[in-house]
Order: sequence, then C-alpha cells, then structure tokens
Amino acid sequence: MKTATNLRLVLVTAPDRKVARRLARAALEARLAACANLFSGVESHYWWQGKLTKGAEVQIVFKTTSARLAALERLILERHPYDTPEFLVLRGAAGSERYLAWLNAEAAPVSPPAV
Repeated sequence: MKTATNLRLVLVTAPDRKVARRLARAALEARLAACANLFSGVESHYWWQGKLTKGAEVQIVFKTTSARLAALERLILERHPYDTPEFLVLRGAAGSERYLAWLNAEAAPVSPPAV
C-alpha cells in the first residue's frame, strides 16, 4: 500500500446512462481521468429550488489526479445537461503501488508528437 497524495475521486450524477457514457468518454478521450465507473439505478432524493425532489440517476465515479481536476470540472460543467451538476472531489488516502502508477500514467496530458 502506498500513500496516494494526488489521487482524486470525482462524483458526478447524470440523468441517464446515455449522458453518463458521453461524459465519461469525453473525459477519458481528453485524458482528464484514467477511469470512469458508471452505476445505474441510483435513486436520488434532494432539495431543488425549494422543493423536495427525487429521480433516477446514474452515478459516475472518475478516477483522476489533482493536476487534472480543474480541466475535468470545466469539461463537466460545459457538457452536462443539468443547471447545477454534481462535482464532488474526494481525496484518495492510499492505494496499491501498481494501481497508482497506472492512474498517474493514464490521467496525464498526452505529449504532442515530436516534430
């Protein structure tokens, strides 16, 4: 087990699986996350505009690094259909050394090809 100083888990809810897949793919293609897990069948209960509301949603858990957070947030806010999408960041405490190495390698900006 190794300390995960830059591991971040980002929680984002989406209205359906199609939107969740689109957001996950966009984040992965932009190399803003190494992985995105989609959990269907989430029933959310919350206050919205002064009313108690509930609805079915898909929970997305992005695994990324602290260096990619600002860009990931911009992407989610630009492409999400909600007026106020969830974007909650959890700090990872520790993880396996191999997993953390993979995460750091995959959630990194891609260098432009040498000219």
